[in-house]
Amino acid sequence: MAQILYFSLLVIALCSLSECSQRRYHYINIEKTWTEAQRYCRENYTDLATVHNIIDMNELKKTVNNNQVYVWIGLKRTDVYKWKWSLGDPVKYLNWETEPSTDINNCAVMRNGTWHQQDCNENMRFICYNDSSKAYIIHTSTTTWREAQSFCRQNHTDLITVRNQTDNQLIHNIINNPDTSVWIGLFRDSWEWSDNTDSTFRYWDSGQPDNSKDCTMNNMNNEGKWHDVSCSNSYTFVCHEDELILIQKNLSWTEAVRYCRENHVDLVSVDSQEIQLMVTEVLHQASTAQVWLGLRHSCSVGIWFWVNGEITCYQNWAPGNETAVDDCESEVRSGAVQSGGDHLWISLPESHKLNFICRRIDK
Repeated sequence: MAQILYFSLLVIALCSLSECSQRRYHYINIEKTWTEAQRYCRENYTDLATVHNIIDMNELKKTVNNNQVYVWIGLKRTDVYKWKWSLGDPVKYLNWETEPSTDINNCAVMRNGTWHQQDCNENMRFICYNDSSKAYIIHTSTTTWREAQSFCRQNHTDLITVRNQTDNQLIHNIINNPDTSVWIGLFRDSWEWSDNTDSTFRYWDSGQPDNSKDCTMNNMNNEGKWHDVSCSNSYTFVCHEDELILIQKNLSWTEAVRYCRENHVDLVSVDSQEIQLMVTEVLHQASTAQVWLGLRHSCSVGIWFWVNGEITCYQNWAPGNETAVDDCESEVRSGAVQSGGDHLWISLPESHKLNFICRRIDK
């Protein structure tokens, strides 16, 4: 009983100390073309800087700490236009009234339950999504798509994502007017990040991009707002170093721990929702259905713990897996994450051979 009480107190203490790690930015005060900067970052860090949200953007500005310079980041125009959700969700469900053009940079509105391609600079009503309240908020004031996106991100979470027919019908009911066009969070552009991540965050300056150049520069003299410029220009630049790396080797849990400690820092400990989101970013590269985490079960105490010494405060278990340790004395159980679906945690025998995720930056 005393031992159980001790571990209960330990859980409370450790949960209160848990902190979130973010990717690290590195300002390189050497002028290079975009391609030269990309090569330098890939050789010395992870890649040219990717920016996922305004928190990343503020961190990048602090890293540069000089409002008199222009800096390259990793966003570059390609020849392929793709539809993307502002919130970053994969585009799996579409509900066009008529098939849209494939070669222009436009945004999407919903009208009478179906979607229509629309010039992003038109003024329309819009619907925001608030993740904390799980609510849809319709705004009757009219703005451009970018202005609507900015408003939703500052005051709620983002413009709405429509994932399926159920979502579509719900939003159609909220609009409740067959003649009203409302911005949704779908937009098309041809810009992609150097590291191939799916971030749809954009921080363009007014009037940008003007579709005349192919690479992205931050004007630090104007809050770090982005401009499209010629890739042959020479600027200083920002690299990023990812906290996590997926290893496409099939090893047991113990072998994975040894590999991470010998080559990086450790097998990943997912002690916050932010780290879980970072895990999901690298899972698309996995070649196994599950991927090892730094999660282990203790038979003697009857708890799950992380290799970094923390108890599982934040949890993301698939139903029933947290307690799936019946034969624990004869078969040690470790924790893995689904590489597809909802990326939930599952309990597996530690002898299974899986891909795994290492932490490459020490806290």
